[in-house]
Amino acid sequence: MRAMPARPRTPRRQPAVAARVPSPLAAVRRFDVFAEYHRLEARAQGMAQERAKGHGLWLAKIVAARKFGRLEGVSDKAGEHAGPSGTKWHVLSGKPQTAALFDREIVSRMGAGFYRRVFAPAVRRAFDEGKRYVDIRDSLRATWKP
Repeated sequence: MRAMPARPRTPRRQPAVAARVPSPLAAVRRFDVFAEYHRLEARAQGMAQERAKGHGLWLAKIVAARKFGRLEGVSDKAGEHAGPSGTKWHVLSGKPQTAALFDREIVSRMGAGFYRRVFAPAVRRAFDEGKRYVDIRDSLRATWKP
């Protein structure tokens, strides 16, 4: 038997490591998509970033209250409240619907990393493509599992 010539050893290729895409900390709700979509809509109409966050959250809560038959208690306590710089904030049950509240109730719930890297860009793309909220509310959330 003849010996085979030795082949030079090539290093083993490491499998490609996909960039880690963060998962949400909690299930992403239609409520979250609605609030973000309407935040973007308000920004497109010229509303300031901070106010647009409060507006998106406020609108999502009003629609949810209507859907679940709780609008009576909400409408009595809904209105506007003067903010620190004289801007008006939407108010529900005596609580101003601010950017900080949006960050706490939407962003922190799903995780800031997930919000910044996955959620907000996905909703932004759909919004920029002219897709309607009702067309994206479930399809976007389908693969986002905690």
